[in-house]
Amino acid sequence: MTTTVIPLGTASAIPAAGRHLSALALERKGRVWLFDCGEGTQYRLKEAGLKRSRIDGIFITHFHGDHWYGLLGLLSTLELLERAEPVTLVGPTGTRDLLRAVPSADPADRSFPLEIVEVDKGFTHGVVLETDELVVEARPLEHGEFAMGFRFEEKPRPGRLDAEAARALGVPEGPALGRLKSGEPVTLQDGTTVHPEQVVGPERPGIAVAYVTDTRPCEGGRHLAAEADLLVHDATFGSELSDRAVDTGHSTAREAATVARDAGAKRLLLTHFSARYSDPAPLVEEARAVFPNTEAARELNRYALDPREKEEAASTE
Repeated sequence: MTTTVIPLGTASAIPAAGRHLSALALERKGRVWLFDCGEGTQYRLKEAGLKRSRIDGIFITHFHGDHWYGLLGLLSTLELLERAEPVTLVGPTGTRDLLRAVPSADPADRSFPLEIVEVDKGFTHGVVLETDELVVEARPLEHGEFAMGFRFEEKPRPGRLDAEAARALGVPEGPALGRLKSGEPVTLQDGTTVHPEQVVGPERPGIAVAYVTDTRPCEGGRHLAAEADLLVHDATFGSELSDRAVDTGHSTAREAATVARDAGAKRLLLTHFSARYSDPAPLVEEARAVFPNTEAARELNRYALDPREKEEAASTE
């Protein structure tokens, strides 16, 4: 099952150079998870062909306005669409009070369950959302004020069953094969026990995507990016403005590439570009000198990540 990453906004601080404010959507099995929600995000979702009614989780990195000012409008739209399914909203401590302070935005007055997960500035890491198939982890970043990054990861899938090998061991067709695939041993009529490891291959890893923006290079970002199939990282400035990056709590393109390289990420998308760069090509060039598999995130482009391709690549190593 392909997971698709769609950058909705890649601008830093203000809409500029044809770019929009911070937001990134991840689509999987027809459901959507949204990372940051800058002003106008719901319009960008529509332009991307993503159904707002399919959003299951919203993850806010921090309270700078360019990362969350679109949240109230999006929640209002979900209400008007008569959504009934729950939505998980993850944000810094104070998220619930922020909504309560706005007329008609109180979570208690929603027609749908809004499950708020607040993360305190003192945390080191934690799981903020988990389902049967995926997990989202958060870690603190370095941005002057409290900010966090996220890692969206599919849980490993069972290994492939070698049905021919199972039949050769005497396993009959039917439920017994399913039990072996799910990790259960099967005892045959003659008393022989066939164990899963005899006929089932190793677990197949799922896709991992790290979202690390509005930060200096830091341990939290490197942990989130570890072996990620795709790292989306702050690259607000080029190295010629490295002092400015330090002062504002952002990263240069070269620093983003260094994080990707050191973390063992497979692919890097640069984002959160300063309005100084009408064309991010110099930032990409700078980053590729350190980490060749780098691109500038293109808004509304669909970056497909297929776990089957990952599995095939691992089998040839």
